[in-house]
Amino acid sequence: MIMSLLSYLILIIAILVNVAFVTLLERKILGYSQLRKGPNKVSMVGLAQPFNDAIKLFSKELVFPNLANIFQYFLAPACGLIIVLITFSLFPMKEYMFSLSLSIIFMYMMMSMNVYPVLISGWASNSKYALLGALRSVAQTVSYEVSLALMLMFYLVLSSTLNLLYMSNMNMFWYKSIMFLPMMGIWLVSCLAETNRTPFDFAEGESELVSGFNIEYGSLGFALIFMAEYASIIMMSIIFSLLFLSSGTNSVSLYLSTTGLVGVWIWARTTFPRYRYDKLMNLAWKIYLPLVLFMLSFGLFMVS
Repeated sequence: MIMSLLSYLILIIAILVNVAFVTLLERKILGYSQLRKGPNKVSMVGLAQPFNDAIKLFSKELVFPNLANIFQYFLAPACGLIIVLITFSLFPMKEYMFSLSLSIIFMYMMMSMNVYPVLISGWASNSKYALLGALRSVAQTVSYEVSLALMLMFYLVLSSTLNLLYMSNMNMFWYKSIMFLPMMGIWLVSCLAETNRTPFDFAEGESELVSGFNIEYGSLGFALIFMAEYASIIMMSIIFSLLFLSSGTNSVSLYLSTTGLVGVWIWARTTFPRYRYDKLMNLAWKIYLPLVLFMLSFGLFMVS
């Protein structure tokens, strides 16, 4: 039990350090895509910039609106990060200490709870801008969670297991990626919408919402919100790799594909403009949902 907790603690520290350097990677890629250097002043080529940012954010004074609900206002960002970090416990790493037999159900349960910190932070700020951004974000997340749940059911029907490790071992068959290529595209786009990233970053639509649900947050609250966002990007990349690309958790392909997918998240931000909100909902309910339902019915027919 002590070794399990220690290994999980090491995993959490590694994830938080990884989150810090993903922010640096994003700023570097965005900089070079715009013909500039990005962070390059702190330490050698800007490698210490994430730690500099963390010291600045965590040492700033905590300020909050006078009319905010203080307890929920401070609780929401912390809950968002805690939910994402708990989700990392289900990934079957080297010793399989946290490889749950029902890990798929646990994974989806934790993913579906991500809407609550956003909703609570927007409501507790007692600001119309924050509440409007939170409602848009919740509507977007719930819409794409439906497609994600049905896609998971499709794979569960074909693999007949709820264990993420067994599902990742099925990737040893090379034809799986070719056969599921359309589903991989739908899953990737749905993950972009689920994590509120460009081109689906309506929760932070600066031109319409003045930065959305996090408008009233600064210093520690701001840092926790964006740590949760970047940690969820890493989490979705690992899930994508385990479902489609890597052949188990001990393979180098898991780490290479996860790194590449994080790069895809950043590449999408620097390439695509923001989608229109009505087109986002039409994409979820009129295109992805019928297509995934057809694939699910096809999978049930194949099994029967």
